[in-house]
Amino acid sequence: MRSVTPEFILLALVVITALAFDFTNGFHDTANAMATSIATKALTPKAAVTLSAILNLVGAFLSVEVAITVTNAVIRIQNPDGTPKPELMADGGHGLLLILMAGLAGAIVWNILTWLWGLPSSSSHALFGGLIGATIASLGWGGVKWVGEGYQLDGVVGKVVLPALLSPAIAIIVAMVGTRLVFKITEGVAERYQESGFRWGQIGTASLLSLSHGTNDAQKTMGVITLALIASGHWSATHEIPLWVKIACAVAIASGTYIGGWRIIRTMGKGLVEISSPQGMAAESASAAVILTSSQLGFALSTTHVCTGSILGSGLGRKGATVRWRVAGRMGLAWLTTLPLAALVGAALWYLGHVIGGSTGAFVVFGIMCAAAVYMRWHSRRDPIGHHNVNDEWSSDADESEVKVPVSGGVH
Repeated sequence: MRSVTPEFILLALVVITALAFDFTNGFHDTANAMATSIATKALTPKAAVTLSAILNLVGAFLSVEVAITVTNAVIRIQNPDGTPKPELMADGGHGLLLILMAGLAGAIVWNILTWLWGLPSSSSHALFGGLIGATIASLGWGGVKWVGEGYQLDGVVGKVVLPALLSPAIAIIVAMVGTRLVFKITEGVAERYQESGFRWGQIGTASLLSLSHGTNDAQKTMGVITLALIASGHWSATHEIPLWVKIACAVAIASGTYIGGWRIIRTMGKGLVEISSPQGMAAESASAAVILTSSQLGFALSTTHVCTGSILGSGLGRKGATVRWRVAGRMGLAWLTTLPLAALVGAALWYLGHVIGGSTGAFVVFGIMCAAAVYMRWHSRRDPIGHHNVNDEWSSDADESEVKVPVSGGVH
């Protein structure tokens, strides 16, 4: 019988942490697919998260392009001559495994913290931030694959940063135009018929959005686990994903989705825009189109940024709609700070694990992550939000910054 080596223990911790991140990704990003359908009452809260969980599970099997991007486009695991970096691959891949462990732990801590605040920050950027910070702490700036060979846009800049900048803007424009078209086409139709008809349409668009979410976000964890398997010598193909990894990641993100991140669902569904069914359908259609296109191209974009942009666009596209810009500003601040702050946490955790050394260092990082998660979960129980109150009327100081979209359709 083979003995359990320290390297195998570290690999197991990385896989467990990766699946834990996938779970937090699910409940953190449930709002992306279902916030508008819940807000307009097209679906009951429980039915919405159940449907989203099932379709996230299915979507995880439809593509591996984003997973391959994560495996190949963040950390430089090879020297220019194509040989593996010895500092990463020695001792059963201990160097790379510790980077992955610290990066994942940093992402989880940030995910749970922003969930506690009810902010729809990007799980994807938390993951990339954690990995980048741990990599820089371990290998320096040159350890990150910022661009591809010959300065092609194939590394972090091309596959992460540019999509992060462009996708929300595209989603805002598409949703705004779509919303205006919807209201123009249905002009003269009684509002009660608009609401009932578009609620049925929302079930279809929300389903497509959940499916697209699975094709993008579930893939990121698959890429991390595959990279860990490559580091430890249990896998060698950089453009394929083991079947058991696909299944495990699909189940993890679906389980997290079913739990439902009710705080963020409430912020996106009620806090940004008082949304109607036609707006909801337009926003969901725009988000699904952008995400599916990006998944096919292998862009690891933030589905949170896309869906939030679509909701804002639907508010700007409806004459007389109310947009709460203070809430949007808080979201924007979270967007700007997610990657660098997650990077700082990832770097700090890597340094701590490195100083302590061996399996003990990895267990300390794992323990800190678990302690932070337990504390924030306990803290959240002081102000519980669930399926029973997610659709209550929005009331906070954010209302002081409401801005009405004029009848002409412009913005103050």
